[in-house]
Amino acid sequence: MALGAPAPVRIAASSLLDLFFMAGSYSAGMSIAMAGRDRTARPLPDASSARPVPSRRRVLAGVASALAGAGVAAAGKRGYDAFTADDPLPFYGGYAATVHADRRTPPRSSHLNVVWGVDTAKQLIALTFDDGPAPNWTPQVLAILAEARARATFFMLGANARRYGDLVAGKLAEHEVGNHTWAHRDLARMTVEDSRAAISRAHHELARLTGREPTLLRPPYGHLAGSSMLAANELGYQIILWNRQMIESEYPGDPGGLTDYIVNACTPGTILLAHDTGPADRLVAIQGLAGMIQGLRRRGFEFVRVSDLLAESATRR
Repeated sequence: MALGAPAPVRIAASSLLDLFFMAGSYSAGMSIAMAGRDRTARPLPDASSARPVPSRRRVLAGVASALAGAGVAAAGKRGYDAFTADDPLPFYGGYAATVHADRRTPPRSSHLNVVWGVDTAKQLIALTFDDGPAPNWTPQVLAILAEARARATFFMLGANARRYGDLVAGKLAEHEVGNHTWAHRDLARMTVEDSRAAISRAHHELARLTGREPTLLRPPYGHLAGSSMLAANELGYQIILWNRQMIESEYPGDPGGLTDYIVNACTPGTILLAHDTGPADRLVAIQGLAGMIQGLRRRGFEFVRVSDLLAESATRR
């Protein structure tokens, strides 16, 4: 800090909140906040001119605005979020709601499977690839799998399947195709209607491409909401997440290091997340894929499709 420069004023967001509520009104709170800026305090309104005390929500909204004006918007937002954390989202019809908006329509099924991995003593692993098909890596991945005679599950985007379907035509007989929605939008921020549209549009495209109806859904980013769960249930899907993934960003330019991590980290029943397209830093996983398959096989693992892994889980019940 330069000599002679005034020291920055540091005011805790919680202290400002206390001042606003002590003042008893939004306008009074603004006067206090502004006093910290122009050093000229304004008198509080007297009883004869006072307006009705606003609601807590309105006061908190004013707090956020005042904090932004005072140069502490981030702290203000944290304070606002903390004070409104117990305010529920819409009970019906919102993103979080697991009940239909009309409160009369029941879910199609009484349960919805959400799977991270499978509990099994058998040395089985499901290798999965998201976001394809695409020309940069999907053909390379299919060639590596064919050479190794390893099965996998591809969670495809409907838009990519329409555009690049020729890349995988006739090459998926040993593999499985799951639904990754149409365009990789976040299902946790979508209504039931929009979630249904994103899933069903991809469903029809993938069925056209493969001749098989997909039954497995992987939500983009692994994000779920009540709305997307209702839509998946309605369309007859199981939701497949993952319990182990390629952490490419931790092994830049080091496919051997990533290979060692994956080979040592996987356990029976693992669903392993990878990608067959995306930013360049993901290429390290493709470069190490053959070594991962070899290393896991040396440990006794067999590569199966997700549906095969789920069938193994069902036989244990």
